Amino acid sequence: MRELPKLFGDQSEDLAALFLEQEGYLVIERNYFARKLGEIDIIAQKDEVLHFIEVKSGKADFDPVYNVTPAKLRKVINSAHYYMKRKNIDVLFSVDALVIRGDELEFIENVTL
Repeated sequence: MRELPKLFGDQSEDLAALFLEQEGYLVIERNYFARKLGEIDIIAQKDEVLHFIEVKSGKADFDPVYNVTPAKLRKVINSAHYYMKRKNIDVLFSVDALVIRGDELEFIENVTL
């Protein structure tokens, strides 16, 4: 049996992927791990733009958007560059956050530091 936090995280990512697909995104990869750099929760494409998406959710009174930190964004950005170099891809890209609060989803495109 999986640990409860891991299970909750997986369910949140499943919900995020479903949301993105309903919004017209093509989910290319999930849980892409760039060694020594970090993990990208979801990689999706829409309108010739590659989206590297960090999913944050929480059950507590603490808003999960505050877990989208500059340090986390740097890891996602570095991992995105690594991904594109490894796959020999040269396209426009965006680093995004998808925040899940209960049954509410907020998609924040092009998050900056």
